[in-house]
Amino acid sequence: MEFSPCGQYIASASFDKSIKLWDGQNGKFITSFWGHVGWVYQIAWSADSWMIVSGSKDTTLKVWDVKKKALMFDLPGHADEIYSVDWSPDGEKVASGSKDKILRIWRN
Repeated sequence: MEFSPCGQYIASASFDKSIKLWDGQNGKFITSFWGHVGWVYQIAWSADSWMIVSGSKDTTLKVWDVKKKALMFDLPGHADEIYSVDWSPDGEKVASGSKDKILRIWRN
């Protein structure tokens, strides 16, 4: 679970294969992002608070548009579960770490 950099939202990864979005001020549920076919282990916010990246047991990363509440990109490429994701401070890259023992850097 992570607060967005602006503090307006909270996002949480879930074993129900979704990412849940909550209001950062009052904790009320906003929506779920669906698209992974495996448990979601990790999420990270972009610096501008408009995108979330998620890493899953299904070996993919997905980038979500918070404004549109929709999937933007599907990033396949790992051979096993993804346990760690993070955005670079400039928002241009995402790093992911997987059970396949590979660190990948994804560029916008």
